[in-house]
Amino acid sequence: MIRITGITAVSIALLVAIWGVIAAVLAATRRMPRLAESARSAVFATFALMTIANLSMIYGLITHDFSIGYVAQVGSRSTPLLFTVISLWSALEGSILFWGWILSAYSAVAIWVHGRRLGSLGLYANAVLLGIGAFFYLLLIGPANPFGLVSPTPIDGPGPNPLLQNHYLMAVHPPLLYLGYVGMSVPFAFAMGALLSGRLDDTWLRVTRRWTMVSWVFLSMAIIAGMWWSYDVLGWGGYWAWDPVENASFMPWLTATAFLHSSMVQERRNMLRFWNQSLITATFLLTILGTFLTRSGVLSSVHAFTEGTIGLFFLGFIALVLVFSLVLLTGRSTDLRRAGSLDDPLSRETVFLGNNLLFTAFTFTVLLGTLFPLVAEALRGVKVSVGAPFFNRMTVPLCVSLLFLVGVGPALPWRGGHRDQLKRSIMPPLAALLLIVALCFVIRVPSGWAIAAFGFAGFATVTNLQEYSRGVLARRRAHGESLPQALYRLMMANNRRYGGYLAHLGAVMVAVGITASSTYRTERQVTLNQGQSVEVGGYRVRFDELTGVQESNRYVIGAHLTAFDGTRDLGQLDPRLNFYNGRSDPVTTPSVRSRPANDLYLNLLAYEQDGSSATVSVIVEPLVFWIWVGGLVVALGGVIAALPPRRRLAPRRSRQPAAVEA
Repeated sequence: MIRITGITAVSIALLVAIWGVIAAVLAATRRMPRLAESARSAVFATFALMTIANLSMIYGLITHDFSIGYVAQVGSRSTPLLFTVISLWSALEGSILFWGWILSAYSAVAIWVHGRRLGSLGLYANAVLLGIGAFFYLLLIGPANPFGLVSPTPIDGPGPNPLLQNHYLMAVHPPLLYLGYVGMSVPFAFAMGALLSGRLDDTWLRVTRRWTMVSWVFLSMAIIAGMWWSYDVLGWGGYWAWDPVENASFMPWLTATAFLHSSMVQERRNMLRFWNQSLITATFLLTILGTFLTRSGVLSSVHAFTEGTIGLFFLGFIALVLVFSLVLLTGRSTDLRRAGSLDDPLSRETVFLGNNLLFTAFTFTVLLGTLFPLVAEALRGVKVSVGAPFFNRMTVPLCVSLLFLVGVGPALPWRGGHRDQLKRSIMPPLAALLLIVALCFVIRVPSGWAIAAFGFAGFATVTNLQEYSRGVLARRRAHGESLPQALYRLMMANNRRYGGYLAHLGAVMVAVGITASSTYRTERQVTLNQGQSVEVGGYRVRFDELTGVQESNRYVIGAHLTAFDGTRDLGQLDPRLNFYNGRSDPVTTPSVRSRPANDLYLNLLAYEQDGSSATVSVIVEPLVFWIWVGGLVVALGGVIAALPPRRRLAPRRSRQPAAVEA
C-alpha cells in the first residue's frame, strides 16, 4: 500500500507539472487569468504530492517494508532510527526523491511570494520551475524509481553505506547541499522568465538576488559541513582533496558568488546585464552537472552513488537547458547590451569586474581539472589523473588575488573619488599588510604564497573592520548610542552592505585557517605499546588500552590514549575502527582535540589482537578551528545580507513626561 501510494503521488505530480507548464505559457501569451491561476495551483499541488511521496518512503524505511526496492537497498533492522530516516538521501533513488521534494517546496514558496505580482514574468518562471520539476519526476517513475517492487521480500537489508552512517553530519551535509543546489533553480527560472517575457529591467534581478543569496548561504554551509565531515570521518587529517564531487559543489558556489557581486554593479550602474543573465544560467547548469557527476557513475569518489542509465537523462537535460538558454540570451542580446560605463579605474565597480574575472577563471580551472580525465578517457581510452598538485598550483594565485580584492573593494567608492580620501582609507590596511609580511619573514614562513595570503588577509581584515568602525563611530556621535546598539542599528539599516563585510571577514578566517594548517601541518605514524608515549608538535600522546564494544549495527575497536600539552593533561582521546555488519573493511573514526591555536588529530590505523599495541597517526594542524568558525561567519553574513531591507532605524528616544503649563 505504501509503495503504491508513493509511486502514484509521483506519477500524478508529473502529469500536474506538465499541465502547469502548458497552462502557464498559454496564460502568459494569451492573457487568460483562469489558466494563470491553474498554473499557480499546479505548483502547490506538486508540492503536496511530493510531500506524500517522501513521507511514504520514510514510513517504509521506519517500518522496514523490504518489499519497496529502495528500502531493500538501504534499509536494515539493525540501523539506528536516526540513520534509518536519513537514509532517504543515502543512495541514488532516495536522493532524487528528496531533491524533487525540495524543488517542489522552493517552487511553491517562490510562486506564493512572487507569482501574482510579476505578470507574464512570473508565469514564465512558473513554467520553468514546473518544467524542471517534471524532469525529476520523470526520473522517479523511470530510471530512478525508488518504489519498485521486490519479490520475494527479503527478511533484512544491508543498511546504508557505512561511511554515511558513521557520523551525525550525514543528517546535516546532504540536506544543506540539496537546499543550495536546488535553490539555484529559482533565480534561473526568474532570469528565464525575464528573457521570455521581455521584461529586462531590474525586476528579475531584485527578485533573483535574494533567492540566490539564500541558496548561496545553504551551499556555503554545505561546503563547510562537507569539509568538516571529511575531516572528522575519513581519518586522513584533511578537509579538502579536490575530489571531483567536492569540485562539483564548489563550482556553482563560485559563479553564484560572482553574481552576487556583479548584480550590485547592474543595480547601481546599469552595467553587466548580459553577464548577470549568463552567470545565473551557468550556476544552474553547474548544479545539474554536479548532480550528473555524482549520480551517473562516471566518477570514482567516496561521495558518488552508482552507475546506471540515469546519466544519459542528465546529459540530455543539460543539453536541452544549454540550448534553450543560449537561444534566449542570443535573441535578447541587443536589449541586454551594456548601458553604463566605467568612470574611474579606481572605483568599486572596477574591483567587482576584476572579482568576476577571477571567479570565472577559478571556475574554469576547476571545471577543466574535473572533466579532463573523463574527456581523455572517452576520446583516447586512457585514464588520466588530475590531482591536488594541479589544482593547488593553478588556484592558489587566484585565491591570493581574491583576498587582495576583498581588501581593496570596501576602500573604494562607487564611480571613484578623490585620491586624498583613497589614500587615507588605504593607509591603515597597507600598514597591516607590511607589518604581517615583515613578521612572516622574521619567523621564516616557508612559502611565498603563504606570506602573500597572510599579508592580504590582514589587509582585508583591517579594511572591512575599518568600514564598521566608521559607521559605528558616526552613529555614536550622532545619536549617543552604546557600542552594541550602534553596531546592531548600523547593520540593520544597511544589511546588504554590512552583511557582505561580515561574510568577507569569515572568508578571511577560512583562508587563514587553510593556509596555516597546510603550511605547518605535522604528522607522524607510530606503533605504541601499552603505556608508551610519542611526542609530536609539542604534544605527548600515551597509549593506555584497547577496547572492543558490540553495538546494534557495528563492532567498535577503540584505542584509549591520553594527551598532554607539556605537563597539562588534556584528557582522553578515543580514535576507533568501526566494523559494520556484513562489511569486511573497517570505517575509521578519528579523535580530534580542537583548540583555537591548533588541532591534535589521532587516528587508529592497526592493532594487535591481544591489545598490547596499536598503530596510530598523530597529526598537529594549526588554526583549523578558524575554518569552521569562518564558515559560520560567512553564513551569518549571508543571512544578514538576505534579510528584507529596512529603510532606516532611528535612534530610540527616551520618553519624557509632557511639560505642564503653569
